[in-house]
Amino acid sequence: MSLPLIFGPYGASAVAVVHMLRRAGANALWFHGFDPEAFDACEKHGVAACVEFPTFRADFRARPELVPIGVDGRPIRYGRLVQGVCLSQHAFLAEIEAALLTGLDAFRPIGIWLDYLTYGGWFEVPDPDLQESCFCPACVAEFCESTGIDADRPGQILAEHADVWRRHKCERIAGYAMHCAKLIRAVNPNCVIGAYMCPWLPDEFDEALTRIFAQDYDLLAPAVDVFTPLIYARKSGRSADWGQAVLEASGGFLPAGRKLQPILDVLDFPESLEAVAVASPPPWGLQVFGGAETFRDADSIAIFSRCVERIRAALAGA
Repeated sequence: MSLPLIFGPYGASAVAVVHMLRRAGANALWFHGFDPEAFDACEKHGVAACVEFPTFRADFRARPELVPIGVDGRPIRYGRLVQGVCLSQHAFLAEIEAALLTGLDAFRPIGIWLDYLTYGGWFEVPDPDLQESCFCPACVAEFCESTGIDADRPGQILAEHADVWRRHKCERIAGYAMHCAKLIRAVNPNCVIGAYMCPWLPDEFDEALTRIFAQDYDLLAPAVDVFTPLIYARKSGRSADWGQAVLEASGGFLPAGRKLQPILDVLDFPESLEAVAVASPPPWGLQVFGGAETFRDADSIAIFSRCVERIRAALAGA
């Protein structure tokens, strides 16, 4: 399948400026869920409709049974922002699958990006609270059955079988990604499948990308066409050239045949976008989170258009 090269904002607020996108060099709009209004706006203005589909995220105050269990046998700490649910909560997984199938039955987006496809935690901060999870009895039993290891205590698992535990978690995440991908491809074979990713390099925070969040690029690659790291520089206490650095390091972790398409934060505009535009290798398109503001004035539109042109030229010459 030929992957389209697409650029544009993310967020429902961008529907109000959808008529401005093409003159700025944007040709796509990403939005939450299967939003009929957003689909209609994209069709009317000739813009590619892309769905952000939530997987492992819920309101823990309303659904306390979904909170993953930590090493101490208690629910993990969490604040206002958290992702990752207990993967032994099969009723919740069935709800997510039903929502995906309902959306696929009604709409044909050009792409679906799987979001929150991780174990428990939050990484959009300078000092993340990184906790090992998911140690409820059902998850531990599933680990033992899958691996043939006899262990019933979190401390024992981490002390004696840490590498196997990490691999097991990554395989569970990748397995769910493949399950979703099969559902999508069965209905819409040409749909691009993306995944929003923790933006850290594989060795950062003591390899937390796989150790904590269980996102393994190689294991996810059979299900995912386009990987989208969340490059939110200011929120994460990073410099504006962070996206450029991730792209330039991607040769060390991006599987062959897969694309990297970052999502940048409008709070970092225009410096983050300008840095990504000169990265080598260049990104395969890009998204701007909260990006509606980027298309409301002539100066911002000119910057966005110029950067898109530079990326397209770099890809054409690659």
